[in-house]
Order: sequence, then C-alpha cells, then structure tokens
Amino acid sequence: MAHDISETIEDRIQALRPGRGETGEPAGSLKAGSAVDRFARVRGRTVALAAPLSDADATVQSMPDASPAKWHLAHTSWFFEAFVIAPERGEAARFDADYAFLFNSYYDAVGDRHARPHRGMLTRPTLEAVFDYRRHVDRHMHALLSDGNARALAMLELGLAHEEQHQELFLTDILHLFAQNPLKPVYAADAPQPQPVAGEAQWVAFEGGLAAIGSDPDGFHYDCEGPVHEARLYPFELASRVVTNREWLEFIADGGYARPAFWMSDGFAQCQAEGWQAPLYWFSTPDGWHTMTLRGAQPVDPDAPVCHVSHYEADAFARWAGGRLPTEQEWEHAARTAKPGALHGLYTDVWEWTSSAFAAYPGYCPPDGAIGEYNGKFMSGTMVLRGASCATAEGHARPGYRNFFHPAKRWQFTGLRLARDTR
Repeated sequence: MAHDISETIEDRIQALRPGRGETGEPAGSLKAGSAVDRFARVRGRTVALAAPLSDADATVQSMPDASPAKWHLAHTSWFFEAFVIAPERGEAARFDADYAFLFNSYYDAVGDRHARPHRGMLTRPTLEAVFDYRRHVDRHMHALLSDGNARALAMLELGLAHEEQHQELFLTDILHLFAQNPLKPVYAADAPQPQPVAGEAQWVAFEGGLAAIGSDPDGFHYDCEGPVHEARLYPFELASRVVTNREWLEFIADGGYARPAFWMSDGFAQCQAEGWQAPLYWFSTPDGWHTMTLRGAQPVDPDAPVCHVSHYEADAFARWAGGRLPTEQEWEHAARTAKPGALHGLYTDVWEWTSSAFAAYPGYCPPDGAIGEYNGKFMSGTMVLRGASCATAEGHARPGYRNFFHPAKRWQFTGLRLARDTR
C-alpha cells in the first residue's frame, strides 16, 4: 500500500533508514579493522573468479561491449590506485605508470585511455603480471586502511561496490566469450545460473498514492539513487514471479518474434536486422531448445526464468501477454512494501527490465570531479533494470538500486516481471 499522502519526505527518509548499532553509528559503517577484512574478502572473490581461466581465456575480448577477464582484474585495481593510493602516496606509488592509460575505463577527467573495443589486443601485461599488480594495490590499501586513512575509508564502499559490479561483468563477459566457442566450454560446474521457479504467477495488488523513491541518504548508495523524492503511483498489480522459459516458448510458438504489432519500432527493426528468434544463447537441436550457460550447454529448463533478453524483447512479450513492464518507481515501491513472500525472486535470478528510461531524479547533482562521471553521463538512451541476478555479489542489491543498459543489450542476466493497471 502506498504511504499516506500526509507524510513528509523526511518521514519517508526515516522509514528507509536501516537500524543502527549499539554505538549509534549507521549500519554498514566501517572501522579500520572491519574495512581491511571487507576489502580482502571482496578482492579475494575477484581472484577466485579467475581461477578456472587460462591466460588465453582471460585475454580474449568477444565483442566491444564485453571486456577481457584480465582487464577486469586490472581495472578494479586501477580504481583504488587512481582514486586512493596515488593521491595519498604520490605517483611513485603506482605499480606501472603505463597502466593508467591501459586500464582507465571512461573517466575523462583522469586522462586518456586505451580504446574499449581493443582491450582484447592487450596480450601484455600477462595474467601473472596483472596478479602482481593486484597484490601491489592490495598491500598499499591494507596499509592505508589499517592506519585509518580518511581517503581510503571514504572511498572504500564505492570502490568495493565498483569491484562487485565488475565481478558480475566478469561472469557475463566470460559466458559471452565461451558461447562463441563451438566446443561450448564449461567455466565451472557450480557456476551461478537462474534457478527454476514454482507455480503459476499470481497478481499482487498495490494501491495508488505518493511513494518515497530513492535510497537511504545515510547508507551507501550510488549517486543516481537519490535524492529521495515523492512519486505519484496509480493502482497497479505486479506478478508474483518473473516470466519463465515455458511462457517464452509460448511466445515463440505464437510467432512473437515475427509480429510487429507487439514491438516498438526500433525494437522490431533490431529484431529483424539481427535475426532474433529466441533469447541470446538459445540454439535449436533435434532434441529441442538448448542454451549456453556458465556450466556449458544445457537443455532449456521450461521452469527457469527466461534470461538474456533485451528490453525490446521484454516489452514485446509483455504486450503479447496482455500486460506491460512496470515502471522503476512501481518496482521499488512494491519491493519495499509487499508482504514477505508475496514477490518471489526479486534479487536472486535475473535483472528485471522496467519501462523507465535512466534519467536524473528531481534535485540530482553528480559529485564533483572524476567520480561524478560514474553514472550521470550515462543518462541518455538507456533503460533501467531493477533487482539483481544470480551473478550479482551477495549483499550488493537493495530496493533503490538502478542498473541500466541500452535497450538492445542481451548478454547480461536480464529477464522481466509483468505488471498491469487496475484503475
């Protein structure tokens, strides 16, 4: 149910805030000791993700949107070096001055960079040299965090959240790479993948009214998740679970990919130009549809969430099914207010496309300096996804999190949950 219209924004901000510990400090605040432990844990997971890969696996780039695993390993180290170590300890503390050019991603304020489509040409430095780089950065960061360095502590949550984002990209980019190999290699037998969902979808109702949208200003969040503001919602219903492969197979069988009435014009043009007939990684065999996963090629599980579909496909399916995609405000309000267990899989299997363009909230201002380039400059031509996926790091998601991609992109773990109007 929507919040009462008489509540103030400050009332709603207070309602969003997490509990505080016995010291009165906000939940999630880090002292030096816990900061070192958290830094080591997150950084260690990135190294563990690389364990199944050879130097060749980690070097190749399968498309311009994807990055080599080796680049992810280096870029996440460059982030701490560029924004913490070099400002605190000087340029001489850098591992290699050339790495600033090789492993900057899109921060124009920091300097020039190697062209993104050519990251797969970096046969040097070797994978082992990149691991040396990581160890160098880790030593400096451990020392700074142990000393309670203010800059290191202030940048830690953003740096680790950034690394967790790249952990997910690491997995999706490896999947895209391995999907190009006719051998259909296995990344790991226990790699994450969407799990089957049970039962028919039910409709969960939400009343209209004013809702508080945006993440807790006192807790960690990306700049694009604020400020907290009011959004007017009209009565709507949200499906209790995401769309499954079984339902998508019905869409395919009914000619969904060939019927322009269900599609946005740009989407249908993209569909026709690229010959889409099924989600990315699906391929037809005499035994039926199969799909490429991080665990290798597998039969499509009809009860698993449909995955690796673009916003265009998700929108077309929703129209075919007699529903629509939720707005991001509806999704966030539902995630915050639904009864426990009413909405299944909000943060477990696939990112959920919304009908909302990625744009600034009322009163939004990007931070000063290079960090201000993190989100704000991408508020053009992209659509918002909400939730999380099976590849998202544990604890990374929250109701106010705003993921975003161009509407044609399919290589992420992306699916959908239906909505409909009730007014």
